[in-house]
Amino acid sequence: MANNGSSSRRGDGDVGATPSRWHFFRPTAGTPLAAAGSMSIRSVLNRLNSSVDASGTRPVVPLGHGDPTSSACFRTAPEAEDAVVDALRSRKHNGYSPTVGVPQARSAIAEYLSRDLPYELSPDDIYLTSGCVQAIEIMISVLAQPGANILLPRPGFPMYESRTTFSELEVRYFDLVPERGWEADLESVKAIADENTVAMLIINPSNPCGSVYSHDHLAQIAETAGELGILIIADEVYDHLAFGSKPFIPMGVFGKTVPVITLGAISKRWLVPGWRLGWIATCDPNGILKETKIDQSIQNYINITSDPATFIQGAVPQIIANTKEEYFNKILDLLRNSADLCYGKIKDIRGITCPHKPEGSMFVMAKLDLSFLDGFSDDIDFCCRLAKEESVIVLPGTALGMKDWVRITFAIDLPSLEDGLERLKSFCERHAKVKA
Repeated sequence: MANNGSSSRRGDGDVGATPSRWHFFRPTAGTPLAAAGSMSIRSVLNRLNSSVDASGTRPVVPLGHGDPTSSACFRTAPEAEDAVVDALRSRKHNGYSPTVGVPQARSAIAEYLSRDLPYELSPDDIYLTSGCVQAIEIMISVLAQPGANILLPRPGFPMYESRTTFSELEVRYFDLVPERGWEADLESVKAIADENTVAMLIINPSNPCGSVYSHDHLAQIAETAGELGILIIADEVYDHLAFGSKPFIPMGVFGKTVPVITLGAISKRWLVPGWRLGWIATCDPNGILKETKIDQSIQNYINITSDPATFIQGAVPQIIANTKEEYFNKILDLLRNSADLCYGKIKDIRGITCPHKPEGSMFVMAKLDLSFLDGFSDDIDFCCRLAKEESVIVLPGTALGMKDWVRITFAIDLPSLEDGLERLKSFCERHAKVKA
């Protein structure tokens, strides 16, 4: 019987049918994915960049990200580039790699990390990942058992919070104390840990604080974790980027006191974040991680995820073996000079204070004193208006767990850094409260 046209039913090819026809869900603000995505540095930086006045004539000064390669002075070593070219031309690295990584690359990284340890790592202790971010994803997923909780530093790197939110792993925060060089408040660690706590995170050298921990403080952290019966995740992606009075000491030095899982990458020391080559290293000479099957859980997760590019893995042995010490020293000199300039300029800005001079990584945390500034509701408002009026991007501390602070990146060429900090000073002077 012919349809008289009064029916509301639509044809099979009509994609505009009523939503109830479709069985997949519409993402909402309450889902773990939506919550995790909103916490990322990328989402915050996207918001800030959208605030920039597109009609402005001055270039944007990016002091909010962690990728220094936008400045020509922060370029990787020629030996690293040659190693990648050689790996490609060898035609030995065009296929899939073993899930845990190319054996030669695992051996090279084990040897590289063992230089600074009182024991030797084996290739079996190394798992290659697509950058340090995937290493974070793997470890949080492995530890996310029902009822478990993890201790994260505040301020910290928000990727950990994003991954724990997505994995529904409970987070408890311990404070880093700015007046003590951003050391961990170990009394607060003891107060918040319980029988369901599985791990604590240490980021050293620190993103976002720019601190480098002493041997004594690392020993205290290890002793505390050992007493609590928890493992330590040591994020050391900025390993050896220490240019102050304290040398970089890996947490794995204390692997006989407490099991340590080190996360690292070539991205920062070699200035190649886009190459996406990271690792997980189990620093556990007592074999506790094997006994508790953590190593098997890491293997199981890696079996169902993606691998880093095989040709980059193939280049790793040459990258590590051939890069000259002069290259690393040059990068440290650049960072030291940039940190000195940044710290000195911030001290001259009314309304912003920097409690600790950076000694490592590529960042410094500075506190906003909104009582000296007029019309700002919080750090996010401050950063959005700074982007709009001055085309300068700094990261609001709220994204890192520290409201009314900002994180400033100093890994940028000196003229751009000085220009950006001068604009920041002019902005603060323009918005200073008028004295009665």
